Amino acid sequence: MDMTWKKFGLTAASASVLFLAACEDNSDTADNGEEIETVVDGDEITLSYVSWDSEIASTHVVAEVLEDLGYDVTLTALDNAIMWEAVASGDADAMVAAWLPGTHQAQFDEYSDRMEHLGTNLEGAVIGLVVPEYMDVDSIADLSDEAGQTITGIEAGAGVVAAAEQALEDYENLDGWNVQTSSSGAMVQELTTAYQNEDEIIVTGWSPHWKFSQFDLKYLEDPEGSFGEAETIDTFVREGLSEDLPEAYQLLDNFYWETDHMEEVMLEIQEGAEPEDAARNWVDNNSDLVSEWIEGIGE
Repeated sequence: MDMTWKKFGLTAASASVLFLAACEDNSDTADNGEEIETVVDGDEITLSYVSWDSEIASTHVVAEVLEDLGYDVTLTALDNAIMWEAVASGDADAMVAAWLPGTHQAQFDEYSDRMEHLGTNLEGAVIGLVVPEYMDVDSIADLSDEAGQTITGIEAGAGVVAAAEQALEDYENLDGWNVQTSSSGAMVQELTTAYQNEDEIIVTGWSPHWKFSQFDLKYLEDPEGSFGEAETIDTFVREGLSEDLPEAYQLLDNFYWETDHMEEVMLEIQEGAEPEDAARNWVDNNSDLVSEWIEGIGE
């Protein structure tokens, strides 16, 4: 997804180039006319996230609320493994983008003992193989030669890609199939083109995601359980954040929303809004929920 950031910055982490996005300070009035009280004066905080549409949405929403509280927020888009490493090492302060227990299991096992787990911020997340509804197949076990025996994936190393590669081992009927890795944006573009032409395509998919609002899609049944059960999206922070930035810690600890909330933000971004603008609109239009996140902060 092509996004125009307010600022550009470069740093290095584990030999990877990181793109930093610093959000501007603002203090906006929510839809009920109540302004979020500024409780800090420019304290700096960095949020890391993986560049999936869902995590772009959630991280920008949290960033907008942090800015309203008076924080100077930097957003860092990373590969999922580097995202975990950044929080564990203290290079980033927090993330609200951990998919558990399956998608990020390897990263959880490697890094979670060096950070603090604040719990779930969204329930009912799902990963699996996704096809257009017009395709005459309902189960991974029934696949034969559809889509040229190719599964269109996202970034190599992503949990859903690892699960798809596991499926090639778990299902005898997938002998000779391959997982074609690319990026989240490239996957969506290939899905869009195939859908418009009513061509066969099988993609690595996850929910929440705006594509399910845009296209008539279905998950293939997974009788072997290669993709696991329903997942949660969780929040992790670096060690010591509660002492260093207690107000931010409290917000992150309180942050929880529903799938339809996230999809509202994702869809607005997909339709052309900048992520920070879509997040700002959602925060302004959902003051009741935001008030729950910031309850007691600054008292």
